Amino acid sequence: MATVAPDDRRAAIILVVIVVFAVLAVASLLVAFSYYCYIRNKVSRRVKSLKGNGSSRDKSESLQVTVDKGVHVFTFKQLHAATSGFGKANVIGHGGFGSVYKGILPDGRKIAVKLMDQCGKQGEEEFKMEVELLSRLRSPYLLGLLGYCTDNDHKLLVYEFMANGGLQEHLYPENGSHGRISELDWETRMRIALEAAKGLEYLHEHVNPPVIHRDFKSSNILLDSNFHAKVSDFGLAKLGSDKVGGHVSTRVLGTEGYVAPEYALTGHLTTKSDVYSYGVVLLELLTGRVPVDMKRAPGEGVLVSWVLPRLTDREKVVEIMDPSLEGQYSMKEVVQVAAIAAMCVQPEADYRPLMADVVQSLVPLVMHHQRPTSKVANCSNPLSAKSPSASESGRATTS
Repeated sequence: MATVAPDDRRAAIILVVIVVFAVLAVASLLVAFSYYCYIRNKVSRRVKSLKGNGSSRDKSESLQVTVDKGVHVFTFKQLHAATSGFGKANVIGHGGFGSVYKGILPDGRKIAVKLMDQCGKQGEEEFKMEVELLSRLRSPYLLGLLGYCTDNDHKLLVYEFMANGGLQEHLYPENGSHGRISELDWETRMRIALEAAKGLEYLHEHVNPPVIHRDFKSSNILLDSNFHAKVSDFGLAKLGSDKVGGHVSTRVLGTEGYVAPEYALTGHLTTKSDVYSYGVVLLELLTGRVPVDMKRAPGEGVLVSWVLPRLTDREKVVEIMDPSLEGQYSMKEVVQVAAIAAMCVQPEADYRPLMADVVQSLVPLVMHHQRPTSKVANCSNPLSAKSPSASESGRATTS
């Protein structure tokens, strides 16, 4: 029997190894070539897509870069283009946060862009609170947040555009109560009062834990082209206690004339603090006066102090009414609204109503003006029949 020489065996092994390496090399080349073809094809499709969208990209970058928490995350470049470079002609407002600009997105939507000043930790906290709250709150009576931007230390908030600006500028044309006479009629004021009340009712009764606005005032009630109202500016908002009658302790922030007395004294914040602020706005709608005006006659400088003794006196309540409203309301309506306002600005928080009660009281007044031929079954003020304990026990369960 023939034997295989060692040299022949070694040659056979080497040949097998060479063949295996050759096969692996060919397979690797095939894989590499396939991957190259895949990448080339993908790049080719991307180039065609960019060419197809070239005209729109010349105007602006893609509108939706990404979506976070249900709102768009814009680039600074996009908002710079939408507001014409944040030009002075586009400024529609100023606030503690910064300036507000009107703008137009590539799809034609009008927007309001709030550009935050470089104001340190407080500004950072307000920005985060606004984004966090408005990204999860949904109500037709709250200003809608469309998106935000945090490019290169720039912080901007993007809102739906409200054509008629803030309530304050319509109540006090030309800077204050000594300027032109307001053109807001009684019916419009009552509808604004109701819609603003519904905004606070949503925050207090339909969110768990409740949201306390903490800076509710006439300049933070915005009006659309038909003078429908939405509550805005949640930078100072706080989450309240989920316990009935509970409070949260915080440093006192807000605007002079609107801050509830117990909050100013103790730092104890509750939803009833917002109710007080709402009562002040209601008094502004009734009187056409700013909350604090020390140029007024002695005793009339602080709105709440001046009107409170007159609100429940049928003979004196007419004295506080805005002269521009003369002839537009009935005495019955004035007495009802004055009674609601008086309850809201009570010095003791427990005596103030819930916003749900305020809404219930205002609905018949607004419906009466919307349908003048209909008969309202009961226009009596439900607040007058409530004791503080009954008001508290009637709080709706939040969800």
